[in-house]
Amino acid sequence: MIYQNDILNLQSNIKEKIGQKIIVKGSLGRSRLFAEKATIEKAYPSFFLVKYDENERNVSYQYKDVLTRTVEVDVFDGTGYSPLVPPNIKHSKKDKIEITPQM
Repeated sequence: MIYQNDILNLQSNIKEKIGQKIIVKGSLGRSRLFAEKATIEKAYPSFFLVKYDENERNVSYQYKDVLTRTVEVDVFDGTGYSPLVPPNIKHSKKDKIEITPQM
């Protein structure tokens, strides 16, 4: 589930990275994937704009696309690319923590 706070955190994180190089990864359908280098151009309340290096076209993405992992964004940190949103960690039932009320 995506919460409003998650979107606001991602939005401010992207605003801090305006002008930085990124790699955008996603699906074009039917097992066709893409990964292209781009630059974060602008951030708006419900979406952000990137400019692809290869063909210099602008494309907008919604924050929820990144949070739902419809689109993955890796940000260049000076030495390499790291994910903007950390990967999901799947927990097994053994990892489940139960909280019991104290009497």
